[in-house]
Amino acid sequence: MSLKANSVDWKAVVNPKSLILMVLGVLCSAVALEAFMLPNKFLDGGVTGMAIIVNLHYDVNLNLLLMLINAPFFAIAWKKIGKTFTVQSIISVVLLIIALEFIEIPAVTEDKVLIAVFGGVMMGLGIGLIIRGGGLIDGFEVITTYFQRNSALSASEITIFLNSLIMLFAALFFGIEAAMYSILTYFTAIKMTDYVVEGFEEYTALTIISKEDERVKELIVKDFGKAISVYKGERGYLPDTFHIHHPCDIIMTVVTRLEVHRIKLAIQQIDPKAFFYVQTIKEVKGGVIKQIGSKHN
Repeated sequence: MSLKANSVDWKAVVNPKSLILMVLGVLCSAVALEAFMLPNKFLDGGVTGMAIIVNLHYDVNLNLLLMLINAPFFAIAWKKIGKTFTVQSIISVVLLIIALEFIEIPAVTEDKVLIAVFGGVMMGLGIGLIIRGGGLIDGFEVITTYFQRNSALSASEITIFLNSLIMLFAALFFGIEAAMYSILTYFTAIKMTDYVVEGFEEYTALTIISKEDERVKELIVKDFGKAISVYKGERGYLPDTFHIHHPCDIIMTVVTRLEVHRIKLAIQQIDPKAFFYVQTIKEVKGGVIKQIGSKHN
């Protein structure tokens, strides 16, 4: 949630779908921590990673640490990001603390690679479900958003810097090997979170410049069931024939990454010299996005 909210939207907070997603996410995160990460001193990034370091090194209660370390971040969120978002995040953290306090899950395996990979998968799945439910269990996301708005650094640069410090402390306290496995766990969790939040069908903008633009438009719309946007432009201007150029329609369509290859092959059958460029996009709303029908299987 990027817009400030003046009051708590309690309908959103108690929305059954959001609560179910948060509960499922908390359970997955609890499994990741108790069955994989904590018994082997593997860390996640963010507040959870900080809490695990202090818990394992100084024997301070993990649940208390999760509450105390997240508190200042959620205070910032309450003032700077949104009250509804903050309440949902607090609920998520409280649910995680309850799960860790009352649910005992035995360690699943002693294989360190399996622990890093599956611990990261379960943690990423949990975080992703909680985000889809409207909350967070890690205050670092709050501080990342806040500093991004007030500095020249991007969100990814801030996140990498902060989590690099955590992994450095992990190396100092638990050794290089544990830190390396923690990095593997962290990046696995990041990828899994992305898949859960954004979906496996990541959308892609495909732009085509072709001398057979009319046939290409017909192919994309009628055979693949995709909407298109058309820009008026010119093709040509090659190094050896710079003075030769022709008007053409530049065609842009939004497809999933699973469809890009099939559409490109079909276009190349019409025009082997067609020019493509592909851009990954994060969010799509409106228009015709989903495939209606296709003759190309």
